[in-house]
Amino acid sequence: MGDSSKPKVKLVHSKLQARKTPDPLNYAATHQEIIDNCRQGNRQAQFELYRLYSKAMYNICLRMLKDEMDAEDILQNSFVDVFSKLHTFQHQSAIGAWIKRIVINNCINFLKKRRLDIQELTDNHSNVTEEGTNEVPDVKLTVEQINQAVHLLPDGYRVVFTLYLFEGYDHREISEILNVSEATSKSQYSRAKKKLKEILVSGES
Repeated sequence: MGDSSKPKVKLVHSKLQARKTPDPLNYAATHQEIIDNCRQGNRQAQFELYRLYSKAMYNICLRMLKDEMDAEDILQNSFVDVFSKLHTFQHQSAIGAWIKRIVINNCINFLKKRRLDIQELTDNHSNVTEEGTNEVPDVKLTVEQINQAVHLLPDGYRVVFTLYLFEGYDHREISEILNVSEATSKSQYSRAKKKLKEILVSGES
């Protein structure tokens, strides 16, 4: 009688352990209470969501737009979109990734209004790949120097370079975001690396 109770104790313990162990892919559990409160119009929850993600999103805006005032404007507009569209968030990704996509789309739309130039490939560039020898030169550089050099890239180069290297999108995803071919994305990235190397070597930054 006494021995029969032991498996039950172990079973209960294992269930408690399972509940305590967070699922890294359980997107619905990430800031769920904050998200629910934001959906109800709770200003304190909205401020908390903004506090959690605004700095990272501002850095994205600044890398893509290179102007502090423009970056701040797009950041504020993006969070207006976040709160107005939060009811459409389906937890298929982390909330941070969902917010980032809104921010990036707003940055791209802003640049398109200023005639963002993403050059389509010609036959002469059809074999360009993301690999190549145009790496950043092997010299001692500060983060600030690299950021300044990235800001000097033409808009098209800078956007693809930022999305690929800093934000972790692959060329298929970038092609969908920018509505260009994968070959164009790879070409822009390759040219951006070459141009960045020229800027860093010349000391323009």
